[in-house]
Amino acid sequence: MKRKTAKEILTASFQELAAVKRVDKITIREIVDNCGYSPATFYRNFKDKYDLIAWEHAEAVAEIVAQTGADNYPWKQTLYDGARLYHENKDYLANLLRHTSGYESFTRYMVRINYSALEKYVLSVNGNQRLTREETTSAKMFCHGVVGLACEWILGQINATVEEIAEVYEQSIPEPLKKYLL
Repeated sequence: MKRKTAKEILTASFQELAAVKRVDKITIREIVDNCGYSPATFYRNFKDKYDLIAWEHAEAVAEIVAQTGADNYPWKQTLYDGARLYHENKDYLANLLRHTSGYESFTRYMVRINYSALEKYVLSVNGNQRLTREETTSAKMFCHGVVGLACEWILGQINATVEEIAEVYEQSIPEPLKKYLL
């Protein structure tokens, strides 16, 4: 049995609160009181609640990408699972996007996390050969597009199913990356 870490418990506490309260109104004291930890424990693990949010997103994306390439788990499934992750957490993510002062920094962080995961995957497929400038630029552009589309979808500006969003992601893969991802 895997025991939860302090980071996981603090994140779960934050998510419980975010289900019923605006993110910008949640305090560190509320997070720690909700799970029985002290503020010192929080600050040993995170700088602030935005650091917690970023860590949680990075962990969720890394978990999905870690499966890619193993046991016939294609990149297409990664795109679908990423869309499903956003869909399953739509209310929570919409709360984050609507009620934080860091909308832009949060989306930039999401792009960085997604780019890092994509780059790691491409390197594993190409034998750890450095990405060309064209591949790097294409990967960054793709990640910006995926995150931008995901944010609009999460905020209800795009009406689409998980399958439709995943299909758009797949169709948007830039040509220089197709040999690695499709």
